Formats: sequence, C-alpha cells, structure tokens
Amino acid sequence: MIRELKGGITLAVRAQPGAKKTAIVGVYGEGTVAQLKIAVQAPAIEGRANSALIVFLADLFALPKSGVELVSGELSRSKVFLLRGVMLSQAETLLADWQLKT
Repeated sequence: MIRELKGGITLAVRAQPGAKKTAIVGVYGEGTVAQLKIAVQAPAIEGRANSALIVFLADLFALPKSGVELVSGELSRSKVFLLRGVMLSQAETLLADWQLKT
C-alpha cells in the first residue's frame, strides 16, 4: 500500500467515485497488493474524481496540491499517488491513527 521512495512515498489507492462524501473507508486487498480504499464524492467524469483525490490526500497529509501526483491509474479505480516530502513513518502513523478511530 505504501512504498518509500527518495523524496517521498507512493500510496496505492482504490477509488470509489460517486459517494456521499470523500473519506477513507477501508483497505482493499491484502499484503503487497493492498490498497487504501477511499470513497470520493466526485463522479468519475473528466478527471473530477482524480482531482478530488489529490485535494483529499493533500489535506490528509498536510501537503500543497502540487505535492500530490497521480502516477498511474488515471482511468482505473486502482491508482498510485506520489506524495512528495512525506516520510514512510509519517504515513504509517497517520493511517494507524485512522484505523484506531474506525
């Protein structure tokens, strides 16, 4: 789900467009193919869901929107985002905190 790179991390996401609100709703898959499942309020039309995911992840990780880049899965529910300036430990802590709240 999360991989560390020089200068940031990549985050595997499973998008669910057309939801009532944008939020993390769980984990899709297991092990090395696990993805963070995020319900997205925006529809999957003309890149709106992708844009909404970028805004959501930027807010979640306290990054500027330019710090979040969709690197694969533009037309798929399965996506990979590059989060620049985020350390692996930060991401793991943030997601662990989310799991404790659910």
